[in-house]
Amino acid sequence: MSQKICVVGLGYVGLPLARLFATKYPVVGFDINEKRISELRKGVDTTLEISSELLQSVLKNELDLSQNGLFFSNKIEDIKDCTIFIVTVPTPVDKHNKPDLTPLYKASETVGKVLKKGDIAIYESTVYPGVTEEECVPVLEKISGLKFNVDFYAGYSPERINPGDKNHTVDKILKVTSGSTPEIGKIVDTLYSSIITAGTHLAPTIKVAEAAKVIENSQRDINIAFVNELSKIFNSLGINTHDVLAAASTKWNFLPFKPGLVGGHCIGVDPYYLAQKAQEHGYHPEIILAGRRMNDGMGEYVASQIVKLMIKKGISVLNSTLLMLGFTFKENCPDVRNTKIIDVVNALKSYGVSVVIFDPWADQDEVKHEYGISTLKELPAEKFDAVVLGVSHEDFFELDFNLLTKDNAVIYDVKGVLKIPVDGSL
Repeated sequence: MSQKICVVGLGYVGLPLARLFATKYPVVGFDINEKRISELRKGVDTTLEISSELLQSVLKNELDLSQNGLFFSNKIEDIKDCTIFIVTVPTPVDKHNKPDLTPLYKASETVGKVLKKGDIAIYESTVYPGVTEEECVPVLEKISGLKFNVDFYAGYSPERINPGDKNHTVDKILKVTSGSTPEIGKIVDTLYSSIITAGTHLAPTIKVAEAAKVIENSQRDINIAFVNELSKIFNSLGINTHDVLAAASTKWNFLPFKPGLVGGHCIGVDPYYLAQKAQEHGYHPEIILAGRRMNDGMGEYVASQIVKLMIKKGISVLNSTLLMLGFTFKENCPDVRNTKIIDVVNALKSYGVSVVIFDPWADQDEVKHEYGISTLKELPAEKFDAVVLGVSHEDFFELDFNLLTKDNAVIYDVKGVLKIPVDGSL
């Protein structure tokens, strides 16, 4: 193949994909974040998805599309000779949980400025069915002056990246592909097949591929909401939820989901995209939104359970001190986007609890910027009235909780993974 690839957006999705493509193609990794580009040019990935050694193995210091490898840039003139443009920007929701397509529109404008006859624009961002062809393609047409499916083409191949997972890397996850025409679909599928060892599945249309992605995370969200509700029921009955799930899991077709806080940029967001599209077509999705309500309310529920345990132990809640272990949205990962630990922290503060947050993975500046609170990268020397395992970073399993807790303190395990006696867990 003679394709020259540009990956637009170099976050948790774009960078691993760009690195992998660069092993077989000339690739330009494009991002508007100048600081991010500067770090990547030095072989440093602050998301910790790609090791410096792996990044350096494909890194190019100069733009040269005649040779395989990866060049990073924030200058649009550096991507004008590319023939395949892969968009991997975030698709968040606003404060009202409505889909925010602004990053997609802006990325499409960027691609439109350099789009040429015969080029293909492929989107990987999670969206509701129809976004690629009904929202992004018109932007490409307007900016480029070219005609869709005559002068240029589109594809959709939803990302399936699991941040922090070093086993299920991008090449080992089966990839769904699609194109705006049957012929383009085959080209897109062949392109991804050349780097994805797990194989590909060519969907018949772009909308089918979009729908497949958005229901993957919606399904997980609903299943987690179900076990979160079970956790509330069993806690009220004085039954250990994890013991119940362990017993039920002995049946061959029981789905082993666990209760927890559902944050991040996928499971906690994607269902709103599908719900929005359904409502536009006159259908109110009851189960999807019920699952979202359940999961969005778990932070406050966890805080209330912790406070109840403190009261039962005779601890004065007002002005008490609590150590929160972890702030990122998941374990062994620096990503703090849409973390639900903030909901627990805010609820605890509303009870008058003084909360100290320790997370060696989280970027302190990013937490301060996004949430207006401070975190620590080193354990404080003091002892606390309560300690909460909010995120199961591997660093926390070696901690001596006796050094962290006052006499009669509450230990609460949100994740249900601690091997020491605890006062409560989900």
